[in-house]
Amino acid sequence: MSKFSILIANYNNGHFFEKCCQSLVAQTETDWEAVILDDGSTDDSLEVIKKIIGDDSRFKIHQNDQNRGIGYTKRRLIELAQSEICGFLDPDDALAPHALEIVLKTHTEYPEAGLVYSNFVRCDENLTPLSVHKAKQITALDQAYYNFNAEISHFVTFKKKIYEKTSGIDPFLKIAEDKDWYMKMCEVAPVKYIDEDLYLYRIHDSGISTTKNAEKALFWHWVALIKMAERRNISVEDLFLQSYVPKKKYEQALNQLNHVKNSRWAKLGNTLGLFKIFKKL
Repeated sequence: MSKFSILIANYNNGHFFEKCCQSLVAQTETDWEAVILDDGSTDDSLEVIKKIIGDDSRFKIHQNDQNRGIGYTKRRLIELAQSEICGFLDPDDALAPHALEIVLKTHTEYPEAGLVYSNFVRCDENLTPLSVHKAKQITALDQAYYNFNAEISHFVTFKKKIYEKTSGIDPFLKIAEDKDWYMKMCEVAPVKYIDEDLYLYRIHDSGISTTKNAEKALFWHWVALIKMAERRNISVEDLFLQSYVPKKKYEQALNQLNHVKNSRWAKLGNTLGLFKIFKKL
């Protein structure tokens, strides 16, 4: 049995996989397996990935019988993993060369910790570093563990025996499934933050960082929060109202803005060139 299982859920990302693979082969810790589960890709991802892997027996490739979604796929990956310590790596991202060595050492030093996680480096489409996102040590079941600001960040790794104390990754969740199981892990065991930049997070047009996908992720994050509230018998209604302007208030503000735009004083000011921003309203 390998010391570490790297879990890779792929859907149409084979064209990004080469640098991901290179980062694994370059790890200072060499005793690992990489479990790849393809979720019904519609491109040539599998052929591309197999060609990149070559004859490296540490890589194990599996396929879903059809497209099942990220929640189902990641849950299944954990079931396929043979190591006690696991961590997810997206096929379009990469790891720092010492990532596995550091997280394995930390898991050994903190046997009670269910999650061990680090900082991630935002990169452009070519994996050129742009900035670093710092995670945060979670010590209590307060708003920080809700993970609004990625307080728990990549590289997230976990002990299977502690993960199995939870209900696991929810196959119902389409996006933000990680927010859900991070909270579950915090609820059953301590978590440990490493102030190291171990994960290279690639930003590209089809990634989760695009505006369209980010909005979807926020919706599914709130689904996860509602599920958390049910588990803990608490209310997140006030939190939601504090975070978002109710639709009625938004419509009132919009009506007020339109009223200002249509006022004779605003039109006069626009005619005289006094309000250069008028046309932008």
